[in-house]
Amino acid sequence: MNTMRRSEKKPQMAYLGPQGTYSHEAALAAWRNCGFGTAEGLATTSDAVLTPGATAASAAATSASTTDAVAPVSAAAPTPVATFTPPAAPALIECASIGEVFELVDRGRVAYGVVPIENALEGSVNETLDAFAFTSGALIVRELVLDIHHNLIAAPGTGLRDIRSVASHPQALAQCRRWLARNLPNAVTIATTSTAEAARDLQPGEAAIGTALAAEMFAATVLEEQIEDHFGNQTRFVVMGARMPAPTGNDKTSLALFMKEDRPGTLLMILAEFAYAGLNLTKIQSRPTKRALGDYMFWIDVEGHADDLSLKTALDSLRLKMREVKVLGSYSVAQAEAGV
Repeated sequence: MNTMRRSEKKPQMAYLGPQGTYSHEAALAAWRNCGFGTAEGLATTSDAVLTPGATAASAAATSASTTDAVAPVSAAAPTPVATFTPPAAPALIECASIGEVFELVDRGRVAYGVVPIENALEGSVNETLDAFAFTSGALIVRELVLDIHHNLIAAPGTGLRDIRSVASHPQALAQCRRWLARNLPNAVTIATTSTAEAARDLQPGEAAIGTALAAEMFAATVLEEQIEDHFGNQTRFVVMGARMPAPTGNDKTSLALFMKEDRPGTLLMILAEFAYAGLNLTKIQSRPTKRALGDYMFWIDVEGHADDLSLKTALDSLRLKMREVKVLGSYSVAQAEAGV
């Protein structure tokens, strides 16, 4: 009889919830298009299967309560039924915060986590940057860029002229301000904790701004598509895991660089090492180290893989001059993903 320890079973992928948000779409896209649903990626026959909507708390409780149990593995075992199952839905764990996603990955409760790291309009997600730089041992193993399109969602049978209020996350409301002023000038706007929460249980006369996925989940209707004021809005998400992928020939590496001391020319010295190696930087941002006022580190994204000779040489040179050079991951460069 083929047996395995339940302690080896892991919920597969954690993401920032709730269901129906852009983070949920990114997790589904990572599963569908980035190879995490294959034997080479994430899923194996011995992995625990958790349906969309499972929470981090329930995953942790299941893991803790079955640590020493032994159970047979059967290919015919029934799969739990979810209340909503998107096409090719993976085993996802919904988390209440970015920090919770990192915690599940760092503790080995899940194999991978998906978090937002940068938005074209709002800039970097500092909570994600700081977790990678200061507290987490997880590595970035993949990135993906999601096109952000806001939709006006309402209960079935509701027309545009029936709408008295529009609810959504404050950022989504702000990004559709001109469209709302032009098309629904008398509607009251209501801020919610997420775009998905706004679309839940819509009543006649109420509308929400959110994803097409949320409309499908909550049996609502998309009245208007792509109502955002700024076209070309995109969010960059990263998938984190425990092991760095092999080079693909089209890679990017993220770094956290910590100075020994604040002195003139430090940034120039850092840039010179990459310039001498012929390496192109795609991002550079300073972040406070949280040790003292005015004490900063640098987050850098550079083209190439940490195993490439040119980048290895530059990093070895920087290690002689910096207090710490932390490699946060090397991963293939993203292509834009359409929403689910």
